[in-house]
Amino acid sequence: MTPFLQVERHGAVVMVRMNSPETRNALSEPGQIQEFVDLCAGLRRDQSVRAVVLTGNGKAFCAGGNIKDMQNREGIFAGSPYELRDTYRNGIQQIPLALYELDIPIIAAVNGAAIGAGLDLACMCDIRIASEKAVFAESFVKLGIVPGDGGAWLLPRIIGIPKASLMAFTGDTVGADKALEWGLVEQLCSAEELETEALELAQRIAQNPGHALRLCKRLLREGQHMRLDSLLELSAAYQSLAHHTQDHSEAVNAFVEKRKPNFKDQ
Repeated sequence: MTPFLQVERHGAVVMVRMNSPETRNALSEPGQIQEFVDLCAGLRRDQSVRAVVLTGNGKAFCAGGNIKDMQNREGIFAGSPYELRDTYRNGIQQIPLALYELDIPIIAAVNGAAIGAGLDLACMCDIRIASEKAVFAESFVKLGIVPGDGGAWLLPRIIGIPKASLMAFTGDTVGADKALEWGLVEQLCSAEELETEALELAQRIAQNPGHALRLCKRLLREGQHMRLDSLLELSAAYQSLAHHTQDHSEAVNAFVEKRKPNFKDQ
């Protein structure tokens, strides 16, 4: 079978493309879910990777679940309520957990429709840039279901409870301009320039020391649910580690000597 995820290496940046344009990159197969989990596991072990770009082939970023499978109660939508609960827990819910635990910065390059689980997948990334043709919808309610893959936790943290409620309660589609205005995405560009812009941003991120990027992302993640005093304790621990790395010494020396730093694995 053709892999769902196409993975390319660009120096310290990894480009990942969802590759099922005939289904608008619908995310409903157990094998697709496992590919995401395996990808994250491999990236965690590779200290030379400093940034990841996630996008979709074809006209859509990800159209969410397969509606025909829902209609026929097939695939991951088959079984009793108890079986479905375990299917969600052991299936698609593994993607937000895997991406959340990945300390490498991830950019979602939203090339088209990001609907339902597709929107939630974009929200699992740290930064979102989008094509002017992109559209977004937290559309579960229109199918009589709820966000089952973390959207109710992710979306309010990005655009706030009122706007997240508006999207979740109406299921309406939000265009690229509105997504930018609401802070759902950080940048818009033409469809032709999207991948180039995403890779350039990822390369700017990847110019920095890998250990500092990973520790910084972990602090931002932990800061979402920690008290200030607890986060300061964790920050002090991480900072003490960072001060004793070769990359920190190289960065300081390069700054003083007015030259470009030469970090490990570059």
